[in-house]
Order: sequence, then C-alpha cells, then structure tokens
Amino acid sequence: MSGGGGPARVAGGAELGYRRGSLRPTVVHIGPGVFHRAHQAVYADDVLRTGSTAGAIWGVSLRSPSVRDALAPAGYLYHVLERDGDGDGDGGRRPPPRPVGALLGIDVAAGEPGPALARLADPAVTVVTITVTEHGYCAVDPGGPLDTSRPEIVHDLGRPHAPCSLPGLLVEALAQRRSAGIAPFAVASCDNLPRNGAAAGRVVTELAEHRDSSLAAWIRDHVAFPSSMVDRMVPATSDADRRHLAGLGIDDAWPVVTEPFSQWVLEDTFPAGRPPWERVGVELVAGVDRHEQAKLRILNAAHSALAYWGLLAGHDRVAGAAADPALAAAVRELISAEVIPTLTAPPGWDLAAYAAQVLGRFANRSLPYTTAKVAGDGSQKLAVRLLPTIRARLAAGLPAPRAALVLAAWVTCTAGPRAPSFALSDPALASARTAGGSTSRPVVPAGVRRSGAEAAVDALLWRPGFLDRSDPTHRAFASDVTGLAGRLWTGNVRQILASPPDTASGSPGPDDPRPR
Repeated sequence: MSGGGGPARVAGGAELGYRRGSLRPTVVHIGPGVFHRAHQAVYADDVLRTGSTAGAIWGVSLRSPSVRDALAPAGYLYHVLERDGDGDGDGGRRPPPRPVGALLGIDVAAGEPGPALARLADPAVTVVTITVTEHGYCAVDPGGPLDTSRPEIVHDLGRPHAPCSLPGLLVEALAQRRSAGIAPFAVASCDNLPRNGAAAGRVVTELAEHRDSSLAAWIRDHVAFPSSMVDRMVPATSDADRRHLAGLGIDDAWPVVTEPFSQWVLEDTFPAGRPPWERVGVELVAGVDRHEQAKLRILNAAHSALAYWGLLAGHDRVAGAAADPALAAAVRELISAEVIPTLTAPPGWDLAAYAAQVLGRFANRSLPYTTAKVAGDGSQKLAVRLLPTIRARLAAGLPAPRAALVLAAWVTCTAGPRAPSFALSDPALASARTAGGSTSRPVVPAGVRRSGAEAAVDALLWRPGFLDRSDPTHRAFASDVTGLAGRLWTGNVRQILASPPDTASGSPGPDDPRPR
C-alpha cells in the first residue's frame, strides 16, 4: 500500500500520484477522527498530488486506539465517499471512492505519550492541527481560561512529562523543542470555537505558566496559534458504507462519508513554514473572525436548532428535520431575523445566500447525521453557536424568540420527561457534576426532572459562557426560556414553533414593534 518504489497503487487500480514511503510528516494532527480525515487530510492529499514533499500528516489520538487499529493494517490509507443526495432513494450520487494517503501513521497518547511526544518534537514538523471538539481544550467554558480542576489537567500538573490532555501534550512537546534548540511548531485549531487559535493558545500558555513561567513567556513570544474556519459535513461511518466499498472490491475498515462541499479559511501565520495549501483551495487570510462568526452563528446554530427541535418532533436524522416544513421555516426565521442582523459579512460573502446554501446542505439525505449526535455536547456547542447572537440581541434591546426556543429545546432534551430516551452525551456536564465545585452553579442535579423546567433552566443557563445573572435583561430572557421549556416539556414542538410568543427578549428596541 505504501508504494516506496513508485506511485502508490490502491484497490481498484487508482493511483495516488506520489510515493508515500518517501514522505516524512511535516504536520501532526491531534484528533484524527472522521472530520479530519474528510477535511484537512484531503487537502493534504491534494497538496501531495501537486508534487509537494511538505504536507504529509502523522496523527495523534489522545485517548482511543480505534482509528489507529482500524487503519494500521492498510498502512493508514483509507477512502473518501462523496455523496450529494441528488440520486434516487437515500444514496445520492456516488462518485468513485477516492483513496487518501496523506495520513502516514497514528500514535495513541493515552497511557504512553512517548511516541506522540517524539513525533511532535521532530524538527521536520512545523505545524500541529487540532480537531478535539470544544470539550478537549479543558477550559472552564469554550474559549475561556484553563480549568485546573479537570482530572486530566490535575494529572498533567502533577506529571508534566507524561501528559494526557491536549494542553499538556502541547506544552511538553514545546518544552522539549525549546530544550533541544528546535524552532517551535505553529498550532492551528480547526475546532468550532470563536477565535479558536487564541482559545488553544490560552489554555497552552496558562498550563505552561503553572509549570514554568519562563516556558510560558517563550511560548507567548515564539509560538503562533493561527485561527481557522473549517466546514464540511461528515457523519459517522456506517456498516453500509463498508459494505458498499466491499461490493467494489475494496476492503476498508474505516472509510469516511462526506458531501462535495469543503471549505478551509486559515490565518497565514506560520513562522517555521507550512505546506503550500494555497495550491488546493485553502483560503489564506490575515484574519478569520468574520468567517468564524458567520459559520458558527449561521451553520452551526442552525444545525443545533434542527437537532433539538428534530428530536422533540420525532426525527432521528437531521435531513428529516430539515425537510419538516414547520422546523425548516423556524430555522429560516431564526437565521434571517435574529442571527444575520448581528453579523458583519466577510469580504465577498452574501450572508442570506450562504444561509440558503447551508439549509440546502442539511437536507442532503445521503449524509446520515443523527439528531442525537448533533445535539450532544450542548453545554459546549451552544455557548459558542447561539449565545453570542442572544447577547448581541439583548444588548441592543431586541427580541430573540427563536433563539430562546432553541435553548428551551436543549433544556427539554437534556432534562425533560423525554430526556432518558434521548440520552444525549455531554461530558462537560458529567465532569462538572463530579468535579465538586468546578462551576458556579449546580448542573442538572438529581431530581431535576421531577422539579420541572424552572429548575432545569436555573441549572443550565447560568453556566460559564451562557447568561449573566447580574444582568436584568438576561434574567428576563431566562424567564422567557423557562416558559418555553415548560410548554415543550409535554407540548407539540411544531405547534409551539408555529406560534412563538412575542416575549423572549430584553427591553424592546427601536425596531421592535411591540409596545413599550
């Protein structure tokens, strides 16, 4: 499979067009899950096909060996299946599977971080990219300060040379490079966080400060943390996808399925160099703030809204929720009336057209995103996807009834009567329960389902990154969310979406038609 003597040949007779065996990784990626393998690794594969010798990737998994164990027998070569949903049935058009060879190996840091640290200390590595989800940054709230009460951070503070967290692994690797006189790598976050590079830099620098103030100063002075905006829909791989490849004579234990659309906007701050990503469509810019905000508040917020409303409406797939007229109309109103007015468009963007494109992509029924999966980690996701819109609306004295309905649906799916059947995953809520005071408010205490919507809202909406109890407009908004959650507790979500209340806001603003 690795083809050191010529262009690598793969199942089906396709050729990669480059010799994998002659490549040395210049990028380490932390979190080589399906999104990375359908996004950054595909861009890397495109770069290598141009003849570049820079850009090959070595993966690091912080915990699970599953991806390594699935891909290792095939030399870490896998296939990408693009599906646009335009075909008959639910399969959509199916172009030939694309082999991707840019990922050369994977180390698992859990238990034995030595090999991963050695790879990160390799002078050939100039860039580290990250997709570990919002929870993986070990922050008090998404994008916020380091949470020193998190068990993995407590471990890394006590055993800094055998780290188990993302910040700990990066700090130890940078410390080793500093001691060896090797220039630091740049750290490019590809997670759905506003100013994700700064978020990564903050937790890394703060952990380094606990360890050695001179190391922290060196990181601040010499390590770049470029932000990026990434976009591609990549649902979980199914056994049907594997069977489809097997029917073509391809044995692939973990292919990835995705849509044709892909986007990567990246701050071009790489002091030690980087692969020539501009050759393959990566948009290199001076700043990505507007791109990040537009994507998070439009695409990601709409995705979450469809997930929570879809669960309550009985949809197990996001595509089904997107095709539901009541839900689709409410999402369009959320984006057009509440979200877009809070944004400044990136250069060349038409936000209304972008939103319409996003909603069309969600309807791609050949991408089996489950509503339960998208609804997971709400305590982390909503803080960066929806709360900025809410805070902007309330600060301007404007209503946000659709955004309130999203929060009310999240509360209902997390703590309402039907929550046990949804069984949403949210490790941050679980860790806050066991941390013994790591948050300022209790998190869905035992019995909250018996005490109703008011207790659930009180437990969830005053978390770090959500609402500010000292602000009267936030208190009024939380009261409106409580009322909506009470209606959703046992009510029909479609009927409630069809006639949202005129409240769910702060004081009426100059453009608000409600009486003052």
